[in-house]
Amino acid sequence: MNVPGSIFREYDIRGVADRDLSSELAEALGRALAQQLAPSSSKRPRLAVGRDCRLSSDRLHRALVQGLTRAGADVVDIGVGPTPMLYFAVHHLHTDGGIQITGSHNPGDENGFKIMRGKASFFGAEIQRVREMISSGDLPGDASTPGAVTAENVQDAYVSEMASRFNFRGVNLPFVIDAGNGAGGPLGLKAMRAVGLNPDPLFCEMDGRFPNHHPDPTVEKNLEALVARVKATGARVGLAYDGDADRLGAVDAEGNVIWGDKLMILFSRAILAASPGATILGEVKCSQTMYDDIAKHGGNPVVWKTGHSLIKTKMKETGALLAGEMSCHLFFADRYFGYDDAIYAGMRLLEILAADPRPIAEMLRDVPQTVSTPELRVECPDAVKFDVVAAVTRHFKERGLAVLDIDGARISFPSDHDAPTWGLVRASNTGPILVMRFEAGTHDDLARIRREVETVVAEERGKRAT
Repeated sequence: MNVPGSIFREYDIRGVADRDLSSELAEALGRALAQQLAPSSSKRPRLAVGRDCRLSSDRLHRALVQGLTRAGADVVDIGVGPTPMLYFAVHHLHTDGGIQITGSHNPGDENGFKIMRGKASFFGAEIQRVREMISSGDLPGDASTPGAVTAENVQDAYVSEMASRFNFRGVNLPFVIDAGNGAGGPLGLKAMRAVGLNPDPLFCEMDGRFPNHHPDPTVEKNLEALVARVKATGARVGLAYDGDADRLGAVDAEGNVIWGDKLMILFSRAILAASPGATILGEVKCSQTMYDDIAKHGGNPVVWKTGHSLIKTKMKETGALLAGEMSCHLFFADRYFGYDDAIYAGMRLLEILAADPRPIAEMLRDVPQTVSTPELRVECPDAVKFDVVAAVTRHFKERGLAVLDIDGARISFPSDHDAPTWGLVRASNTGPILVMRFEAGTHDDLARIRREVETVVAEERGKRAT
């Protein structure tokens, strides 16, 4: 059996479906997880299993369930839908964990597995332990009594949950929703209509080939059709899901993208008005203006590591009511379960707009204007990427600059302007990549700090290339 080590990532398991994810490997994964997710050595686990609409998902689902049941796990099959539906099922059905077969926002020929232990994330060393079990063949044999498979439709319960939390009846709020032909479209529309909304749907039919555009709302090109529809219809906002609807993108009435940290400002202001002093989490790539705005409105801003599993774990540790990433994962523990759900997050944004008639740009006008780069990705071998980041951290600390090093190096630079001026270098947890991002008050400052950091990165990477 081919067991590519590269598919076992920090937060999930993923690869090219027909190359990396054989049915044999998926069955072995089921066997391993039947053991790893068991609540005790003497009790068989009961696990929720869902899948997205990719063409390879049915094959992987059959193999995974076969492995789970042969090793004694009971499976609750929730069918085809978005990842938040799997998260909801685990909470609603009180299962011992869950597995979602999904390629998330990746190309259509890719797929993978997101895993929960109980209501918590399953990541890091736990995923590596599964890799070791499969690679070594150290897997449980056939159970004396195979596990049972039961089908459970949780969509109606999910919609009822949304209807218990929102009421938009009588509200005139024109908006467009672009699901990118991913797994969240039908459920998102059903939930929104149940709470009294009237969405204008765009690409909301599930189609694992993604024929209209790639389902990643963090790439502006993928939002072109949404922007055009918003402008043509006079909608107040356009919402976009990624392939498994755990990330929310948005554009305003003028077609401007509202990035994750700006969405966080809108959400945090609303939450802090009701819960003064609340802790709100961001990650190292988020704008400093977001953290400053949280503090300005009486909140407790916390900078944390990138990665949805790490964020969710830190939320529970700190009691944070909200967390978010630049990648548009948005986590609400305020009035919700603390996981990333684009359908729910979209309704929270619509709730804010229903209560405030101003354009979104006007609502954010008091946020200091900065210029920033998108996420920049530089190839760097896995064997040296963390060493390069450590060397960059030392370099700027020795220069006397403030460096936040909880996840890479977030370097604060002096400037003649009041705007935050910083650069980030971090090693990706999912590939041979260094991730960089920069923010400053002027284009000149941005170019200056970017040049400084990129020079040091190139030097340190070059030293280790020989």
